[in-house]
Amino acid sequence: MKRQVWGWAAIALIVPQVLQGCASETTPTADAPAADTEETVAADPAAESTGEKGTLQFRANGEDFVRQGFVTKDGWAIDFENVYVSLADVTAYQTDPPYDPDSGEELTAKAEAAVGDPVTVDLAEGDENAEPILISELEAPAGQYNALGWQMVPAADGPAAGNTVLMVGTAEKDGRVINFNIGLDPAYAYTCGEFVGDERKGILAADDTADVEATFHFDHIFGDGDAPPDDDINTGALGFEPLAALAEGDQLDVDMATLEEQLSDEDYSTLEKTVSGLAHVGEGHCAEAPVS
Repeated sequence: MKRQVWGWAAIALIVPQVLQGCASETTPTADAPAADTEETVAADPAAESTGEKGTLQFRANGEDFVRQGFVTKDGWAIDFENVYVSLADVTAYQTDPPYDPDSGEELTAKAEAAVGDPVTVDLAEGDENAEPILISELEAPAGQYNALGWQMVPAADGPAAGNTVLMVGTAEKDGRVINFNIGLDPAYAYTCGEFVGDERKGILAADDTADVEATFHFDHIFGDGDAPPDDDINTGALGFEPLAALAEGDQLDVDMATLEEQLSDEDYSTLEKTVSGLAHVGEGHCAEAPVS
């Protein structure tokens, strides 16, 4: 009988040690992480910042539609001399999980970097080979900046004063040339997800440089003559013809108040909608809200 009790006691001592050994192989603790976990964190640019920093560049891009010109959905050849956009509170975020602007949920950031002062940029600056406009660059925590936010607000001074967007250029169709100066003043706050494009942006390694980009799709206002008429980019766009109808001879000088007064209710509503949807991050979407 004593021999049997001794056997059970020995088993009782051995089993916990075996279980403890299995647990230590499969479940790393905070004090002793598994080797492969440490390698994943070090290689993953989206991992939580370790205190290391790099240089983050903030850029704005009107794309080739602005720099090279284009043909609108209704056949007007647009050539921009200037496209001023006024921005404030430009902020890049590291979010986990990634922010989805279509979800309706608020952005939650674990790290961020912000441009301090409002800035007005001319998106038409440079040729087709030009880099997107540099707004600012600053030292920022390393990691993946997978969300970007900013406000589009009226410029306080300069050539675009009083406007959130000022477009200056010419439009030509069937031998008629119109010189236009179109000022828009609706103010919006945009919160955008990760940049979508040919290459990823916002992945900042320690002691390195990365950039984030606020992108503006002006074909949303005017449409795209190279796209089919029933394409979404054209069915939802104003085009240039309603604006050309407001020109006096070869000159069109209008602001938002004039456009509200002289455009049809339908055309003005379309203009408002397309202006609110200007902002993107590459092809990535943004959530927008009016700024009072």
